[in-house]
Amino acid sequence: MSMRKAENIDEVLLDLLCAKGQLVAESLRNSKISDVDINSKNKGPYTTETIKQVLQALSDEEFKNTEKMTKVYLHSRAFQEENSVIHVGNELIGKQQPQFIIGPCSVESHEQVYRVAEEMSKRGVSLLRGGAFKPRTSPYDFQGLGIEGLQILAEVARTYNMSVVTEIMSPESIAEAYDYVDVIQIGSRNMHNFDLLKTVGKLDKPVLLKRGLSATIHEFKMAAEYILNEGNKNVILCERGIRTYETATRNTFDISAIPILKQETHLPVFADISHAAGRKDILLPQAKAAFAAGADGIMAEVHPNPAVALSDAKQQMDLLEFAQFMDQLHHFLNRFFVSTSLK
Repeated sequence: MSMRKAENIDEVLLDLLCAKGQLVAESLRNSKISDVDINSKNKGPYTTETIKQVLQALSDEEFKNTEKMTKVYLHSRAFQEENSVIHVGNELIGKQQPQFIIGPCSVESHEQVYRVAEEMSKRGVSLLRGGAFKPRTSPYDFQGLGIEGLQILAEVARTYNMSVVTEIMSPESIAEAYDYVDVIQIGSRNMHNFDLLKTVGKLDKPVLLKRGLSATIHEFKMAAEYILNEGNKNVILCERGIRTYETATRNTFDISAIPILKQETHLPVFADISHAAGRKDILLPQAKAAFAAGADGIMAEVHPNPAVALSDAKQQMDLLEFAQFMDQLHHFLNRFFVSTSLK
């Protein structure tokens, strides 16, 4: 009989604890141990010190839960409901107009970049990408032209009234690269380089942040938070595929990340279809999928002669393939946006 009463008391105690927790959550305030004189209320058999410890533990837990519920991240829709729109040259990124960041994987020569930019200009694409500093898997692979590569990018971009998007790999490189770059790219290998994230967070240039090789969506958003927290509100997220056991593609394109990021953040979202695939034969369906999932834009790599490219030859389109790619993609986008607007 006494055991049954004890069980009943446990049930009542549980109900009271749940009720208290709900009150704390609703009031959004820290829980404090009551000023009630525990000594006078304590009827035993537990000591006053034991009861104080229990109440303190409950208070600490309530504080953690309340803090978790009340924390509003700068990237979240709770902080900013409307979409962020980022000005880059003549483009407005995030304003429901498909955008394209196109260019060679690596800057190899002035002629190479010039020929790609010339074809881009025919298609109305003004965001020119190109790697001057190349974080390669092997130290024996081409590492990029460095500042010379940035100078080439900037010169060609000025010729065609384009904006330069390129990767910066360390805080120390920012000062010398600053004047040549319009959008600073943080590559997947540097997504967790917190010193670099904090440094670009203090700048007044847009930042394109790529998802890490094995990063969760939460980790990706928190990396963006580092930049936003330093004051730079112009952050573009870029899904570029994650590492899985699949070998048919270079990475696995996490298409679900796009609608999740669009739903949970106010930041523009791009998809790097070249690195996600590692092969150019499926770039078009990946681009269609990205835009259909809600992406604000895509990144893709183009080279005048991919067969002799110094990096990522298999995933770069040649100029004719790029022209055909854009024609087919524009045809899809025209049909897609018309059909969705009619619904």
